[in-house]
Amino acid sequence: MVHITGAIAPQRTAPRGNDVIHANDPFARLSEAASFTVISTTVIDGAAWPEEQHASGLPGGKDISPQLSWSGAPEGTESYAVTVYDPDAPTGSGFWHWAVADIPATVTELPEGVGEDTGAGLPEGAFQLPNDARLTRYIGAAPPAGHGPHRYFVVVHALDVASIGVPADATPAVLGFTMAGHTLGRAVLTVTAETPA
Repeated sequence: MVHITGAIAPQRTAPRGNDVIHANDPFARLSEAASFTVISTTVIDGAAWPEEQHASGLPGGKDISPQLSWSGAPEGTESYAVTVYDPDAPTGSGFWHWAVADIPATVTELPEGVGEDTGAGLPEGAFQLPNDARLTRYIGAAPPAGHGPHRYFVVVHALDVASIGVPADATPAVLGFTMAGHTLGRAVLTVTAETPA
């Protein structure tokens, strides 16, 4: 057995505060994809979520999914998926708030509130996957009190298949993994939320 003395293992310092926000890019290791446009009458890119888009346990929170409309998707788009993801949640894996798959290529808008329990307002053929709270619906922002600002990536994914082929009970992470080889473009809104200490 060999003993090494005097060696000091390198120390790793975890990023803190705003460094965490800048260091945690959910798109950093994904394949590049064309950019197209998504807008919302509910929220402006870079702004904070309105109260109604927060979780129902917070003041004014109603778990209402945002209105989204998009344009300029790449040629060859056969369907869309929509996801809402918070990479800043203190879980080590972020937190998926909403995932909708198999939105037909002819659809370019989701009205506000379609992310409720039944998903009745979703386009024909589209379906919601269970989020990280294991609810098959949109669940609003709810960063822990005093944890600082969180980012919420609202993404419309343009896909080269009419159906992404994941089961309805799959996780959003499985959806993301499956979409990796089928993504032609991404349209992104970044929204924020923070709960005071």
